[in-house]
Amino acid sequence: MKRTDRRDLGLLLLRLGAGGVLAAHGTQKLFGWFGGHGIEGTGQFMESVGYSPGKQSATAAGLAETGGGTLLALGLATPAAGAAAAGAMAGAAAVHAPNGFFNQGGGYEYAATLGLTAAGLAITGPGRLSLDHLLGHAVNRGWMIPAAFAATAAGTAVVVGARARRLRKAKEGEQEALFEEEYME
Repeated sequence: MKRTDRRDLGLLLLRLGAGGVLAAHGTQKLFGWFGGHGIEGTGQFMESVGYSPGKQSATAAGLAETGGGTLLALGLATPAAGAAAAGAMAGAAAVHAPNGFFNQGGGYEYAATLGLTAAGLAITGPGRLSLDHLLGHAVNRGWMIPAAFAATAAGTAVVVGARARRLRKAKEGEQEALFEEEYME
């Protein structure tokens, strides 16, 4: 097997694996498939972790994951697909960051891995075993990479920043006890 064949096969496997996982994860949000909670349940969860309005946040995350993952798996519009999926995973990582890195403890390891894989594919390209290659890279031009990441970074910064402000504002109303209860007796 030639080196270029190995590279294309490797990219195909990465795209199918990461794209398939992202698409399945997104359909949990959108349709309740694979044990998911659908838009309503996911929307309630999104509200509980500071993404508001919850239903719209669930829809946006579900579309980015499902659409980005499906397009990555197909190798179509790879820059936009990878950037969208990476943005969705950045939003998920923000939720899990207070729990540390490792997924076992509720950390952001899983979201970071999927996001970095999607971003890496967006930058590297889909390889020859892809719809982008078949269509002459009409939606996979070099200028699309920075454009897709700039748009995604701006949107993600706005959404994650608004969430952080909501969480800070909610915490402002809370006051910690000045003394432990056992000392109050």
